[in-house]
Amino acid sequence: MRHNVSGRKLNRTAAHRKMLYRNLVTALFKHERIQTTVPKAKEARVVAEKLITFAKRGDLHARRMVARKVNEPAVLQKLFAEIGPRYADRPGGYTRILRLGNRKGDNAEVAILELVDGTARPKVKDSLKRTRARRILQAEEKAEAKAALLEAAEEETAVTEPRAETEEASEAAPAVETETEDKKED
Repeated sequence: MRHNVSGRKLNRTAAHRKMLYRNLVTALFKHERIQTTVPKAKEARVVAEKLITFAKRGDLHARRMVARKVNEPAVLQKLFAEIGPRYADRPGGYTRILRLGNRKGDNAEVAILELVDGTARPKVKDSLKRTRARRILQAEEKAEAKAALLEAAEEETAVTEPRAETEEASEAAPAVETETEDKKED
């Protein structure tokens, strides 16, 4: 019986399991969203949450502890520069598991493991309804951008118009002077 025995073996040796978690966590921090099976996602979530907590601390010891688990230096830098400060006020629960259903090939239950409040976009095909709604929103955004450009152009012309008026006034001023010179000659 497995009373109080934590963790899944996932039918792998200990070294293989550790490397699997490292790879999953590195990919998660790199892309902020990964697709994997549900048991792997649940185990990778535990590791990822601990590493984010280290990244929130941000000291040298925390960086060295995280470097033991993260394979790429660029991802380590991103974790401490972006992801850690993003969750500074959050007391935990940095990841989310979204179940997608079963995979066709082996009927394994698949899930998306993602960072909460992440900036990553889903790579799932949208329904026709969502596609149409997105196109409408994009058209509205383009219309707003055109309106903003027109307003900016109008403001520029409004700024240049007083210059034109001053040029006209300066042209009119010499004409007045010539009239006064003509009167002096008479």
